[in-house]
Amino acid sequence: MLAALNAQSRKTEILWDNWGVPHIYGKTTAGMYYAFGWAQMHNHADLILQLYGEARGRAAEYWGKSFLQGDEIVQKLNLAQVSQKVYDEQHPEYKSYLDAFVKGINAYAKAHPEAISEKYKQILPVTPQDVIAHTINILAVDFIAADNIYGSIRDASRGSNALAIAASRSASKHAMLMANPHLPWQGFFTFFEAHLNAPSFSAYGTTLVGLPVLAIAFNNNLGWTHTVNPNNNSTRYELTLKDNGYLLDGAVVPFETRTATIKIKQADGTMKEEQLICKYAKQGPVIAEKKDKAYAVRISGFDNAYFNEQYHKMAKASNFAEFESAEKMLQMPMFNVIYADRTGNIMYLDGGDVPAHATGDFQFWHDKVDGTSSKYIWSKILPYKDLPKLFNPPTGFVQNSNDVPWTCTYPTVLNPKNYPAYIAPEGWYARDFRDQHAMNMVKNNHSITFDDLVGYKLNTELETADRYLDSLLKAVAEHPDTTALKAAKVLTAWDRHADAGSKGTILWIQWCNDMHPDSIYKNPWELAKPATTPNGLKYPEYAVRKLKQAANEVIRRFGSLDPAWGDFNRFRSGNIDLPGNGAPSTYGSYRAIGFRYDYKDKKFRAVVGDSYVAVTEFGKPVKAMVSLSYGNASQTGSKHIGDQLKLMSEKRLRPALLTRVDILKNLEEKEVLDFK
Repeated sequence: MLAALNAQSRKTEILWDNWGVPHIYGKTTAGMYYAFGWAQMHNHADLILQLYGEARGRAAEYWGKSFLQGDEIVQKLNLAQVSQKVYDEQHPEYKSYLDAFVKGINAYAKAHPEAISEKYKQILPVTPQDVIAHTINILAVDFIAADNIYGSIRDASRGSNALAIAASRSASKHAMLMANPHLPWQGFFTFFEAHLNAPSFSAYGTTLVGLPVLAIAFNNNLGWTHTVNPNNNSTRYELTLKDNGYLLDGAVVPFETRTATIKIKQADGTMKEEQLICKYAKQGPVIAEKKDKAYAVRISGFDNAYFNEQYHKMAKASNFAEFESAEKMLQMPMFNVIYADRTGNIMYLDGGDVPAHATGDFQFWHDKVDGTSSKYIWSKILPYKDLPKLFNPPTGFVQNSNDVPWTCTYPTVLNPKNYPAYIAPEGWYARDFRDQHAMNMVKNNHSITFDDLVGYKLNTELETADRYLDSLLKAVAEHPDTTALKAAKVLTAWDRHADAGSKGTILWIQWCNDMHPDSIYKNPWELAKPATTPNGLKYPEYAVRKLKQAANEVIRRFGSLDPAWGDFNRFRSGNIDLPGNGAPSTYGSYRAIGFRYDYKDKKFRAVVGDSYVAVTEFGKPVKAMVSLSYGNASQTGSKHIGDQLKLMSEKRLRPALLTRVDILKNLEEKEVLDFK
């Protein structure tokens, strides 16, 4: 049997398991990436083509005026020219991998035209420049610069948890890694899980749909994950307009301009054309104008040419030295990196391309910056050696939940005074307690098992309840009110979790929502006490009044004071409708799930949060449990849309299938591809 399989493996194979995960075996690395493109189309063809259409800046031409704003941004940033430049700069080996990925996409479309919706076929054929433009559109335009481009973050629900346990703190004496991005469950942010194998390459992980490399992954020797880090890797400049130009250092400087033609498909199928004048200042592309002001944006890492190369090298690395060598390329424009390996090492890096400044703190560069002075136009980034990082701290673990670098372990090791004031906020930033909850789960356990780590990931306890519920109950006793006393009885019996059967969670969250943030905390956050502050109630009597208000609102909306969390918060997809668990991270739930009002029955459905999960132990062999909340497919008709929601509802993970023997035991489909 194994001999026959080895003979078959001379062809590029995709072994699809019963969760819709492709296990790709390429006879060459290029063949592996060809199959990766094919596999992504197999599960997400329509979504991929839509995203590439948006990255071309022609989505309004294809699908109508609702895409116009995005097209205008793509044109103003001149993504077509930038993506061509990036493609031209690729090193030959990695250009061949990108080309192979694109060939796989187009080959799938040619072989299976019936699988693709008619409205998306006009995007074909896909080009390497489309893939590059899409990568820039996600990382630079949305993750880094959305606030500075659109004036607000289009979807602020973008975060992650990460936790690495060193061998010194592991019960098995093997390092462990927990990866857990939290992103919206659709569009740009959809994850695709895959297992890639070629000669001298084997890695398991996930990437955002349409990207040609694994973005979060592990191999037999090491693994890494990412979290979104608070940074100012883009700058919004306020320019003062004068005489058809802008003021810079006391002189009027003319804009560079170009005219783009944007086509907009009308409801009747006809095409309307608009001329867009794109302006460019010394600071960068002009995004908006208002009266005598214009706003230009500068984005760090915007035209990084070797992003795919860096991630390929990260996934191929066999030890920390090789992994760090890839990190030093600084082609990843943002993200924290949390790492663990078979040798027992762990690492935290506040990564990305951080602009180097001569002046200003984090808040200065977070706000709009004076565009009349050239001294604020940055051109360099901090070198790798100057970025906050920890390698094998004596604490035995590192974590990040979108908080500042200084709280990446407990007790704290990194000191913000040792870094430029603009690199990250000095104080408490995330303000949702997930980082603190991570520290509190880990800090007293010095022999952490694999099952412990899985349990930490699935933990639904609300850190906010531990922080000030007792103070609230005391306040009710001191300022009694009939309704508040009834509410206090519910909260006293509450398990302080957001499990499906938890009664009291809805009341607690309603009270938290009714309280003004500045009215809650008696004691502010302290870097010296990062896991226990802030705490207490600032205005106890006011808190009781708000509890009465919250109780009345819960009764009005849900019919009782103690509805079960999962009765009204659901995991839904198609005909699947299951009790939900987890809660928005604002309340300190490590299992971060955001729910949105569902008008069909006035309940709530999960739409954001825990996306991909991987808990990995780097023993011999590597052991991993994984899940992808919404399933590994979005293509209409796929059985894998929503098929993992039952695991979510039951708070379970599934084994990652890492050997051919295990894969074949769970085989759903096999494809053999001819790539030369």
